[in-house]
Amino acid sequence: MKSISAISLFVEDLPAAKAFYLDVFDVKLVYEDAVSAVMQFENVLINLLHVDSAPVIIAPAVVAPRDAGSRFQISIWVPDVDAVCAQLQQRGVQLLQGPVDRAWGMRTANFVDPAGHSWEVGQQIS
Repeated sequence: MKSISAISLFVEDLPAAKAFYLDVFDVKLVYEDAVSAVMQFENVLINLLHVDSAPVIIAPAVVAPRDAGSRFQISIWVPDVDAVCAQLQQRGVQLLQGPVDRAWGMRTANFVDPAGHSWEVGQQIS
């Protein structure tokens, strides 16, 4: 139990989320049906699941609305944050913060997907 296999992200607009992930991350779509789209990120699958289908997998918990605020962030480490940020902006992604050098030795920037999930790109700095 030391390796994450899949992360399910609940989305209101599945077509918009799918298009965002395919364009921004340039990942492979490995499965799709009427309520989900699964993307391959090297060793982790990201399952974009329509919010109406989410209660089945998290019951008895409830699905929080998008405007409830961020509760987690997914990070991708890259060799050059500034270059990745330039690519993101060329693809129409609005950065929320960064790139900025952090006290803990990382240079980071963050953005959100169409459903409000927070993503960070970071690189180790000296």
